[in-house]
Amino acid sequence: MGNAVKNIIILGGGSAGWLTAGLIASEHGIDRARGMNITLVESPDIPIIGVGEGTWPTMRRTLKKIGVSESDLFKECEASFKQGAKFEKWVNGTADDFYYHPLVEPLGYSDTELFYQWKNGEYNTSFGDAFCFQGHICEHGRAPKLITTPEYSGIANYAYHLNAYKLGEFLKKHCINKLGVNHVIDNVLKACSHDNGDIAALETENKGLLKADLFIDCSGLSSILLGKHYGIPFISKRHILFNDSALAAQVPYREPDDAITSHTISTAQKNGWIWDIGLPSRRGVGHTYSSAHTSDEQAEIELRQYICHSLGEQRSAELSLRKISFEPGHREVFWHRNCVAVGMASGFLEPLEASALVLVEMAANRISEEMPANRTVMDIVSKRYNQRFLYNWDAIVDFLKLHYVLSKRTDSQYWLDNVSKESIPERLRELMLLWRYQPPNRHDFPYAEEVFPSASWQYVLYGMGFNSSQRPTRKAMNRSALSDKYFRETQEFAARCVSKLPSNRELIDKIVQFGMQPV
Repeated sequence: MGNAVKNIIILGGGSAGWLTAGLIASEHGIDRARGMNITLVESPDIPIIGVGEGTWPTMRRTLKKIGVSESDLFKECEASFKQGAKFEKWVNGTADDFYYHPLVEPLGYSDTELFYQWKNGEYNTSFGDAFCFQGHICEHGRAPKLITTPEYSGIANYAYHLNAYKLGEFLKKHCINKLGVNHVIDNVLKACSHDNGDIAALETENKGLLKADLFIDCSGLSSILLGKHYGIPFISKRHILFNDSALAAQVPYREPDDAITSHTISTAQKNGWIWDIGLPSRRGVGHTYSSAHTSDEQAEIELRQYICHSLGEQRSAELSLRKISFEPGHREVFWHRNCVAVGMASGFLEPLEASALVLVEMAANRISEEMPANRTVMDIVSKRYNQRFLYNWDAIVDFLKLHYVLSKRTDSQYWLDNVSKESIPERLRELMLLWRYQPPNRHDFPYAEEVFPSASWQYVLYGMGFNSSQRPTRKAMNRSALSDKYFRETQEFAARCVSKLPSNRELIDKIVQFGMQPV
């Protein structure tokens, strides 16, 4: 079994399948004579429905690597700019309860312990707004760049909101026409195995046997290869992250020129939370909740009440909703023998903090970058891959749970259960105890490629009122002049951005009409 890995089959399309195909093809499929043969197989009978999805800034690097035009992304995928998330009513549920998790580090973050300076200073604003300009420009609906800023560059760091279905179609066209990915539309009947247990081929309804050396399972929650064929156990995280249901709606704007928010809005409810994602033609709005704490009927009432505030009672009542059920968790391993799962085939937690697509990016990039030369070394690669991704999934679980653990809401059993010790992972409990005496820092997160860096943890912690006791160190005690300087520079730069940057809709309209400067 020392044969070279030359033929790859990806089972399943959508964002996960085509992102994976694009990244591998851009890295390994340039020279067709010596490169890899990449085939994506998808069923004609399984529709892919997108409501609107959020990404992380890593998506810019991913799309640039694949070779797509950012201008075309905006023209074809209903894309808009995302500069972070605004969390409303997560702490105590009052009208003024909100904070931002922006995509830019606080100014001076590596130079001094900013939390102590903010705590002891007279800044009269939130921790995030004191030392980061991005929340200010989000509040004013500003875009992160100018029309003259080149593609994939920005004055502020940014990600995207986009139509998930259209992103898959956009990537499909690019992968087939520009990167030479083979596309097979057929139903897969079963996976056929070698004597040693590897998958040898996929038996299809019309194309017969499709053979490959490596199989990538992007079949979604069905997990046809890793889950059903190999029977890799699913590790539930429902005891930590309670949400297992969602109702989603496509919400029109009142007027065609209504503002497009520059951030995801996450508004806590009695038994879950509502996401609100602004796209150019509509909003993607949904309520994710725990079926153990509330009913579908009650969740629908809360969702329609939320939509009613912007759309009116009659139009809100007329909207159709789509029910989504999921089990929060992931597979015990992600790469088994010559099969690796990407996207929902490997697991799903919940929509909070747009972790789903960033995990697809990380998985596809790592598979491409560490592509085993042959079957002999594949088990070494898969062992390292599984170790790393088990850490990534656990870290994301901890980060998502942090949002719930810090809440002071007592208006439902849902929030009371979320702060119970039994529902908090041990690592998170240890970190929160540590952070009572020092802010999060890079030593708490050992990998260079963390999903959420220490600054993200600080934004959530201190946005939700967590307190770290002050240590009598020179770094903590004697840098007030420096923090005053960072505060002043942040406010000045924020004011310039608010006055000079266009609105999100204004810039998107110009991009669709004129395009951006190519890289």
